[in-house]
Amino acid sequence: MSSIDLESYIVDIPDYPEPGVIFKDITPLLASPKGLAASIDEIADHFLEAGITKVIGSEARGFLVGAPVAYRLGAGFVPARKPGKLPRDVFSQQYALEYGTDQLEIHKDALGPDDRVLVVDDLVATGGTTIATAQLAEKAGAEVVAFAFILELAYLNPREIIAEQFDQEVFTLIQVQ
Repeated sequence: MSSIDLESYIVDIPDYPEPGVIFKDITPLLASPKGLAASIDEIADHFLEAGITKVIGSEARGFLVGAPVAYRLGAGFVPARKPGKLPRDVFSQQYALEYGTDQLEIHKDALGPDDRVLVVDDLVATGGTTIATAQLAEKAGAEVVAFAFILELAYLNPREIIAEQFDQEVFTLIQVQ
C-alpha cells in the first residue's frame, strides 16, 4: 500500500450534479505529482506479475489512469470511446445509465485472443461502464484478467454488480463506504 494518504486528495462536492449527491472529485489527486504517481504505481505494482498485455480505459478519465498503468506494465493501451470517435471498424457495447443508455466502442483490431486485459478507470460506481468495457474486450476475443480503480463507491455495491457477469478480481485504492 502507498505511504501517501490518497484519500486526502479527494474533495467532496455537496449537491453536485444534483441536490443530495456528494460528488467525489479526484482532480486534486491527478494534479498532485506525488498523488498521481502513487496511484499509478500502486495499481501497476499490484498487476506486475499478471501477464497483462493490454489495458483498456474508458473515456475520458479512464484514459488518464489507464495509459500510464499500461506504460508501467509494458502493455498496450486501448481506449474505449464514445460512439463516432474511432475512425475504423469497431465493436460496440451499450449499457444502462440512471436515465437512459450510453455506448462504448473499441477498434475491432485493438485486441485479440492472445491478449490478457486489465480494465482500468478512475472510479467505479454502479459498474455499468466497467461491465461494458469488459464485454468489449470479450467481443474482441481477449481474456479479461482483472479490474482496477482509484476510487470505489462501495455503498453502490459495484463489486456485486460486476460479479454478476465477471468473477475476476476488482482492485481499488480507495473505498468510500
